Amino acid sequence: MAADASNNQILDVLKSIQDAQKRLETRLEEIERAAPVSGHHKKHAREEFIGSIDQGTTSTRFLIFNHEGEPVASHQIEFKQIYPHPGWHEHDPIEIVESVVNCIEGAVKVFKRRGHALNTIKAVGITNQRETTVVWDKTTGQPLYNAIVWTDTRTAAMIRELKKRDGSDKLQDICGLPLSTYPSVGKLLWMMENVPEVKKCYEAGNLAFGTVDAWLVYKLNGGPENNVFVSDPTNASRSMFMNLETFEYDDTLLNFFQLDKNKLALPKIIRSSDKESYGKLASTSLKGTKITGCLGDQSAALVGQKGFSPGNAKNTYGTGCFLLYNVGEKPVISKHGLLATVAYHFEGKPVYALEGSIAVAGSAVKFLINNLGFVPSSDKISDLASTVEDNGGCVFVTAFSGLFAPYWIDDSRGTILGITQYTQKGHIARATLEATCYQTKAILDAMEKDSGKALQELAVDGGMSNSDLTMQTQSDLIGIPVERPAMRETTALGAAIAAGLAVGVWNDLEELKGINREGSTTFLPEMPKEKSKEMFERWEKAVKQTAGFV
Repeated sequence: MAADASNNQILDVLKSIQDAQKRLETRLEEIERAAPVSGHHKKHAREEFIGSIDQGTTSTRFLIFNHEGEPVASHQIEFKQIYPHPGWHEHDPIEIVESVVNCIEGAVKVFKRRGHALNTIKAVGITNQRETTVVWDKTTGQPLYNAIVWTDTRTAAMIRELKKRDGSDKLQDICGLPLSTYPSVGKLLWMMENVPEVKKCYEAGNLAFGTVDAWLVYKLNGGPENNVFVSDPTNASRSMFMNLETFEYDDTLLNFFQLDKNKLALPKIIRSSDKESYGKLASTSLKGTKITGCLGDQSAALVGQKGFSPGNAKNTYGTGCFLLYNVGEKPVISKHGLLATVAYHFEGKPVYALEGSIAVAGSAVKFLINNLGFVPSSDKISDLASTVEDNGGCVFVTAFSGLFAPYWIDDSRGTILGITQYTQKGHIARATLEATCYQTKAILDAMEKDSGKALQELAVDGGMSNSDLTMQTQSDLIGIPVERPAMRETTALGAAIAAGLAVGVWNDLEELKGINREGSTTFLPEMPKEKSKEMFERWEKAVKQTAGFV
């Protein structure tokens, strides 16, 4: 009897706990309905929304934006990073698609809970990690190998051999990219040489190649059943196959890489904003919703920052760091270590950009957390760096994947110089944050030489831009204002803009210029020019010492 009474008491306690949990969940739902993600509480006249798939290097997100460019619901999932060997970096292509589907469902659940109807989501846009390479059998829609990620350096020896071929010095004039481990082509060639299934599929004429955008559009449309196989120019231009002038796959480029276009299926290149060509979602709660826009992540960030005029520039501090500078309607082929790329192609003529690509930015912070245990999370690294007044003479060249723009040193590796017994964790943390700022300074110097114009202001976004210390350091080193928006989901917003323009949620670029302007922060240079010059010269000296390590 005593045992029964005791059990009844336990059951009563459990029921009380469950009732309390239900009351808490109900209250949370009420709070969510009252408070959008963006923190803005005003009622909007236009109940039109755009979904945005943001498929990045380490995580996938789905955000839903209103007409004012504010996110009203979102969901994020991190997925597995695969490192089979030093310098190798892979993703599971199926997991990427699953993460997108799950993020859509998660965000839609929040969206509905906040009282919105699904039919107010007019279209979906996509932004994605670029250069990451997926190959699949076009007859089955099944991937033949893991996706090789843009940071992967396994192709370094192959690239050195390709540079020896006749005509290698002419490629950049056609496609805008130098030969390096960065573009997709080396990753594709490696799989064709080293993965028997890929080689066999190519010889049979069934091999499909795509960057992540093409893979996602293909799978989200249902795969081989509907066979929507397309790519936008901001992504297609990262393969080294697309002619920057014609927006077509160039025979000179394909022939140089000894690829037979009759055996290799390449996605059709279409505009970044298109009402019909991207198809529609074949499943999820948004089944039937059209996909109407697509931009590679760095182009999307430029669009999200409203960098629509020549001379506008943005820098995104994500896993890597990417600075895009709008050069207008004609491509500028760099002579100083930068890339020529497509900014976007909406209505009318395409718009081009100069790009400076830094392989390692936020991933260096992750290295301090995951590999060295400096701090428990990324948001704490700035606090650690602030425990010291300066870097204590320490310089960290974060060349985990070699150095990208403007140096292009494939055989460089991560190196910390200037360590003494005085060096503390805070000094190394500060040197880690500074490394991205130094490389940004080098890129801006190269852009000024290529364009003949000095940048007047730098718009910033991405995870590392949340650090006031990093942004102040950036402004000190480049000597111009750094402008950080209050809502920093600019990459996802860019994809939403591309999709929204196609379906009339926004009518033109002029209408977009006013969105996401409130609450921005401006960082002004505070450091004496002589001091910043001295720091940058030490960085350049350190870079030279890392070359040729491998």
